[in-house]
Amino acid sequence: MSDSGLSFTEITVLVLLAYEGEAIANPDLSRRYGVTFRKESREKLNDLKLIESRKQGRSLVHTLTDKGGKQLAAITNTNVPTVRGAGGAMSLVLLSLVRRVLAQSGQKFNELFLLEDVPVAPQVEAETVEEVPAGDITARIRAAYAELADKPGELIGLVRLRPLLGDATREEVDIALKGMIRTPGVSIVPESNRKVLTSEARTAAVTFGGQEKHLISIEAL
Repeated sequence: MSDSGLSFTEITVLVLLAYEGEAIANPDLSRRYGVTFRKESREKLNDLKLIESRKQGRSLVHTLTDKGGKQLAAITNTNVPTVRGAGGAMSLVLLSLVRRVLAQSGQKFNELFLLEDVPVAPQVEAETVEEVPAGDITARIRAAYAELADKPGELIGLVRLRPLLGDATREEVDIALKGMIRTPGVSIVPESNRKVLTSEARTAAVTFGGQEKHLISIEAL
């Protein structure tokens, strides 16, 4: 057991759910990663509110909760269970590396799982989205934000921003948003007052780290 009270396999499942960023089924845990997620561990993580499990078709699918993400972040500063062999040794080395990267970069733990093969676009000075090259989704997002925001750093709802991105698909926009979170001065956060969220705002949210994000702010326009 670790300081968190979780077994090595249970911690591994939390890591995989954070990495996937979406619901994953039991068969996929086994097929993709060779992990057997047993009933006792599933019930334990659900009882602790670290994951949510639901029936989808003939399989159970699991999602990391906000609490699970915070627990996973806390584990980076504790001792994981000792596992013999090469796998255990590699896990200890990688955990040490994660701690070093977080300390040196100032990143939050969940941001490590948001890396995408998306180029970070230079700052764009544009008054309309149409002036930005169509293939550069990140730049189009910046231009749309500049059009909507009265000042740099203002929180703008994704529900207002998405319609200004032309023919970009939702998947393309979501990938670009996840890539932008690595950029200094860019924040993508949830709406703190859930009561004000409309169904349109919820639909427009981007999900990563097991949480819906509804608002974006960019410090430099």
